[in-house]
Amino acid sequence: MHRKYLLKLLENHTPFNQTEADMLQKMRQFVTANENCFDRTLEEGHITGSAWLVDKDLKHVFFTHHKKLNRWLQPGGHSDGDANTLAVAMREASEESGIEDVFIQPLIQEIYDVDIHTIPARKNEPEHLHYDVRFILETDKIHPLKLSDESNQIAWISIEDIPSLANEASILRMLEKMPK
Repeated sequence: MHRKYLLKLLENHTPFNQTEADMLQKMRQFVTANENCFDRTLEEGHITGSAWLVDKDLKHVFFTHHKKLNRWLQPGGHSDGDANTLAVAMREASEESGIEDVFIQPLIQEIYDVDIHTIPARKNEPEHLHYDVRFILETDKIHPLKLSDESNQIAWISIEDIPSLANEASILRMLEKMPK
């Protein structure tokens, strides 16, 4: 399963715009060229998994104010060798929201979005790329949230308020893709 699962998902993904299409092509090339693409020890970059975690009414998205990056983001993180990027996204959604994983489900099984972004150098870690594979997941807002060590703050943000809080192109792209 190692890279085949992700390559199949990437092959089936329809990009939203030309920017995402370009990143999709680069991501496919990166995965094909790097057998260890899921390991953070690959210093040039590595695969990460993220969750666009929505409530059942599709009116709110869960965000975390990330400590290290000091900005509002969707939950996500390193694959750490796990080739099942959907499982990575689900694990990260649970860990960063505090919602038990049994209450978080994929809205669809396919990739929701792909993004490649630069992570700045820190301490003993050089600048590198995150090849981020994103899935749309859902849960009910009735479940209590619990702040993790990775976050300054966590919140359900209404879709109308997202652009004023997190106006990065990739977040706005995921917002535009939201099912109605």
